[in-house]
Amino acid sequence: QVHMVESGGGSVQAGGSLRLSCEVSGYSVTTACMAWFRQAPGAEREGVAAIDRGGPTTYDDSVQGRFTISKDNAKNTLYLEMNSLKPEDTAMYYCAAGVDSGDYVPLRVEEYNYWGQGTQVTVSS
Repeated sequence: QVHMVESGGGSVQAGGSLRLSCEVSGYSVTTACMAWFRQAPGAEREGVAAIDRGGPTTYDDSVQGRFTISKDNAKNTLYLEMNSLKPEDTAMYYCAAGVDSGDYVPLRVEEYNYWGQGTQVTVSS
Protein backbone atom coordinates (compact mmCIF):
# COMPACT_ATOMS: atom_id res chain seq x y z
CA GLN A 1 0.00 0.00 0.00
CA VAL A 2 3.02 2.26 -0.38
CA HIS A 3 2.53 4.88 -3.06
CA MET A 4 5.05 7.43 -4.23
CA VAL A 5 4.10 10.01 -6.82
CA GLU A 6 6.62 12.35 -8.41
CA SER A 7 5.74 15.65 -10.04
CA GLY A 8 7.41 18.85 -11.17
CA GLY A 9 9.36 17.63 -14.17
CA GLY A 10 9.36 19.44 -17.48
CA SER A 11 11.44 21.01 -20.22
CA VAL A 12 13.75 23.92 -19.48
CA GLN A 13 16.74 25.62 -21.05
CA ALA A 14 20.24 25.31 -19.64
CA GLY A 15 20.67 27.45 -16.55
CA GLY A 16 17.04 27.10 -15.55
CA SER A 17 15.51 25.59 -12.42
CA LEU A 18 12.95 22.96 -11.50
CA ARG A 19 11.55 21.68 -8.22
CA LEU A 20 10.57 18.03 -8.06
CA SER A 21 8.15 16.70 -5.47
CA CYS A 22 7.47 13.17 -4.27
CA GLU A 23 4.28 12.64 -2.29
CA VAL A 24 4.44 9.50 -0.16
CA SER A 25 1.61 7.49 1.37
CA GLY A 26 1.75 4.28 3.40
CA TYR A 27 5.32 5.04 4.49
CA SER A 28 6.92 7.71 6.65
CA VAL A 29 9.62 10.00 5.28
CA THR A 30 10.56 10.65 8.91
CA THR A 31 11.75 7.10 9.54
CA ALA A 32 12.80 6.16 6.01
CA CYS A 33 15.92 6.88 4.03
CA MET A 34 14.88 8.80 0.93
CA ALA A 35 16.64 9.48 -2.34
CA TRP A 36 16.37 10.72 -5.90
CA PHE A 37 17.74 8.69 -8.78
CA ARG A 38 17.82 9.39 -12.49
CA GLN A 39 18.10 7.32 -15.62
CA ALA A 40 18.89 8.53 -19.12
CA PRO A 41 18.11 6.45 -22.23
CA GLY A 42 20.64 3.63 -22.60
CA ALA A 43 22.21 4.33 -19.21
CA GLU A 44 22.00 2.71 -15.79
CA ARG A 45 19.99 4.25 -13.00
CA GLU A 46 22.25 6.48 -10.91
CA GLY A 47 21.93 8.12 -7.53
CA VAL A 48 21.51 11.90 -7.46
CA ALA A 49 20.84 12.81 -3.84
CA ALA A 50 19.83 11.12 -0.59
CA ILE A 51 18.66 12.13 2.87
CA ASP A 52 18.75 9.71 5.78
CA ARG A 53 16.49 9.36 8.82
CA GLY A 54 18.45 11.85 10.88
CA GLY A 55 18.69 14.47 8.16
CA PRO A 56 22.25 14.21 6.77
CA THR A 57 22.40 14.47 2.98
CA THR A 58 24.55 12.97 0.25
CA TYR A 59 24.98 14.24 -3.31
CA ASP A 60 26.57 12.87 -6.41
CA ASP A 61 29.54 14.98 -7.49
CA SER A 62 27.76 15.90 -10.72
CA VAL A 63 25.03 17.83 -8.87
CA GLN A 64 26.90 19.03 -5.78
CA GLY A 65 26.23 22.72 -5.24
CA ARG A 66 23.37 22.81 -7.75
CA PHE A 67 20.74 20.45 -6.32
CA THR A 68 19.22 20.38 -2.84
CA ILE A 69 17.27 17.47 -1.35
CA SER A 70 14.83 18.12 1.48
CA LYS A 71 11.69 16.72 3.08
CA ASP A 72 8.58 18.04 4.75
CA ASN A 73 7.68 15.59 7.50
CA ALA A 74 4.23 17.08 8.08
CA LYS A 75 3.31 16.67 4.41
CA ASN A 76 5.22 13.38 4.08
CA THR A 77 6.80 14.76 0.93
CA LEU A 78 10.31 14.67 -0.52
CA TYR A 79 11.70 17.48 -2.69
CA LEU A 80 14.57 18.06 -5.06
CA GLU A 81 15.41 21.66 -5.90
CA MET A 82 17.43 21.76 -9.10
CA ASN A 83 19.28 24.92 -10.12
CA SER A 84 21.72 25.78 -12.91
CA LEU A 85 20.46 22.85 -14.93
CA LYS A 86 22.66 21.40 -17.65
CA PRO A 87 21.79 19.30 -20.72
CA GLU A 88 23.50 16.31 -19.07
CA ASP A 89 20.89 16.47 -16.29
CA THR A 90 18.30 15.27 -18.81
CA ALA A 91 16.79 12.00 -17.53
CA MET A 92 13.80 10.36 -15.93
CA TYR A 93 13.94 11.17 -12.22
CA TYR A 94 12.70 8.68 -9.62
CA CYS A 95 11.87 9.02 -5.95
CA ALA A 96 12.97 6.11 -3.75
CA ALA A 97 12.51 5.00 -0.14
CA GLY A 98 14.23 2.42 2.03
CA VAL A 99 15.19 1.54 5.60
CA ASP A 100 18.64 2.05 7.09
CA SER A 101 19.44 -1.24 8.81
CA GLY A 102 23.09 -0.50 9.48
CA ASP A 103 24.89 -1.00 6.18
CA TYR A 104 23.41 1.98 4.39
CA VAL A 105 25.07 3.32 1.25
CA PRO A 106 23.07 6.45 0.33
CA LEU A 107 23.31 6.41 -3.47
CA ARG A 108 23.17 2.67 -4.06
CA VAL A 109 20.10 1.47 -5.96
CA GLU A 110 19.94 -1.75 -3.94
CA GLU A 111 19.21 0.16 -0.72
CA TYR A 112 15.75 1.17 -1.87
CA ASN A 113 12.68 -1.02 -2.17
CA TYR A 114 9.96 1.53 -2.94
CA TRP A 115 9.94 3.61 -6.10
CA GLY A 116 7.79 6.19 -7.80
CA GLN A 117 6.78 6.14 -11.45
CA GLY A 118 9.25 8.83 -12.45
CA THR A 119 9.04 12.35 -13.85
CA GLN A 120 10.86 13.48 -16.98
CA VAL A 121 13.37 16.33 -16.88
CA THR A 122 14.65 17.66 -20.19
CA VAL A 123 17.27 20.40 -20.40
CA SER A 124 18.08 21.99 -23.74
CA SER A 125 21.09 24.09 -24.65
